[in-house]
Amino acid sequence: MRWEHRLGVEAIRVWVPWRGEARPAGARVTELARAEEAARRMTVVLAVFGFADRTPKTTRAQARFCGYARRVLTAVPDARAVVVWNEANSPTYWSGSPAQYETLLARCYDVLHRHGLTILDSTASAHAPESFLRAVAAAYRTSGRRRPLVDAFGHNPYPADALEPPTAKHKPGFLGEGDYARLVRILARAFGCRPQIWYLEDGFQSSVPRSFRRRYSGRETVPTLTPALQAERLAAAIRLAGCQPDVRAFFNFEFVDETRLAGWQSGLVWRGVRRKPAAAAFAAAARDAGSDCP
Repeated sequence: MRWEHRLGVEAIRVWVPWRGEARPAGARVTELARAEEAARRMTVVLAVFGFADRTPKTTRAQARFCGYARRVLTAVPDARAVVVWNEANSPTYWSGSPAQYETLLARCYDVLHRHGLTILDSTASAHAPESFLRAVAAAYRTSGRRRPLVDAFGHNPYPADALEPPTAKHKPGFLGEGDYARLVRILARAFGCRPQIWYLEDGFQSSVPRSFRRRYSGRETVPTLTPALQAERLAAAIRLAGCQPDVRAFFNFEFVDETRLAGWQSGLVWRGVRRKPAAAAFAAAARDAGSDCP
């Protein structure tokens, strides 16, 4: 039995960074071949995106990006979903307007959509996602477009800080997992439909025990949880998502910790492929998700 089945993992999200090129090349071709191999046994979601300095704002740039995404899907024909950009309301990834994101979504939807493939957008919990989504919807209405922009809405409901539980509620300007009802209301009013929501990223960083530190580098830059508390928070997040009727998927970021302590140590596995307490918690929560809702 493969590791993903042992841990209750039914889907993986594969990042496909874009730097302005027309087609995948070099090491990216090998990575996509591995993604296709995985896609033959489980659900693979491709997240095709760049960073803010590569934001495709013009018609030409957007056509180039959507063409690149189409070639990525040609290399991974068994992929089940594709995310058009990442956290488009975050200045880290997007420097254009909501209206420019709407045109990118529309163009890529028309280029990529096919039977059995789910097209998603992506928003971050911070950086005023409500106003961004409303502005995208307003641009959609103004355009007169009749086809959809997406098949489902992707959102990354990270907590406001490492110590916050998944159930925490926030003021406008932030949409965590505990703000599910507000997210549904915003999407329904803005786009005039009952939304399907995929939680494309969530995660809780753990501290690294001294016995594993030789596999990591640098210094931690944010507060972290104990490994046991990381497991508890992750299980609670999965169970909460399982009780939110319009949520269709939950992805933990990430499977294996990053080596750099300044990066993310929110994985199910330590560096060196030894399971963290979060691995067993993930498997149990994934198995029981939706079975004990109020």
